[in-house]
Amino acid sequence: MPLLVRHSRGVTPTRSGQVLYERACEILRIVENTKNEIMGFAGSERESLILGITPGLTNVMGRKIFVDAREALPDVHLSMVEEMSYVLIEALERDEIDLAIAYEVADRPALLRAPLLVEELVFVAAPKTAEGLGDTIEMADVLERELVLAGERDPVRQLVVGAAERLALPLKVGFEATSVSMMKSLVMRGDAASVMPRGSVGAEIDTGRLVGLRIVNPVVSRTLYLVRSSRRAPFQAEAEISDFLFAMVDSFAERMGNLVHKL
Repeated sequence: MPLLVRHSRGVTPTRSGQVLYERACEILRIVENTKNEIMGFAGSERESLILGITPGLTNVMGRKIFVDAREALPDVHLSMVEEMSYVLIEALERDEIDLAIAYEVADRPALLRAPLLVEELVFVAAPKTAEGLGDTIEMADVLERELVLAGERDPVRQLVVGAAERLALPLKVGFEATSVSMMKSLVMRGDAASVMPRGSVGAEIDTGRLVGLRIVNPVVSRTLYLVRSSRRAPFQAEAEISDFLFAMVDSFAERMGNLVHKL
């Protein structure tokens, strides 16, 4: 029975292959959960937590995450994976990470999600490009400009596409880049503008290399979720981990100011 199909775009699993893969992930997760439970009885080893977070959160929180975790979670070994939200969700479904803090997570049977906050996106441009603009910019004016955005699967791009469709206006994507650093480089050189989370460009805005403006009519915002697999057993330090994550999100919200609305 074939498990994989090769084609011009690479390799994809057959229906049988997908079932085998899902069952294998379940078995590996059961083994990991069993190991963690036994470790909890022994009390001699630290529990492992692989946490997935987005680049914007990393930029805002930085080393504070690890420093705070060392104090708040002395019996937990924390590892972090930094990726775009949709990549984190795929990793969560493959049981490659334990928890994810990610944006715009669709409701899926295999996932448990809890909304944490709503964050507004900002229009980002080089100072010269933004000359003459105020503190805010209409979404219609944003759409008049050539933009650099991530690929079509990126949640931020999907939000911009949705806003353009509601306004019945075309979206001008001059450049497509999956690298945040490449996007910022294009914007700083005046080759394009963008719509981005402020957390991804906070340092550049604070030092005057970029300008970030609130978008209005409509506001473009996204929801941040705490997500885990429904198959994953509770952590031994479940309460402590939850308290740590909620405190981290509170700190992020405080740093983001009026661009964030807690739920």
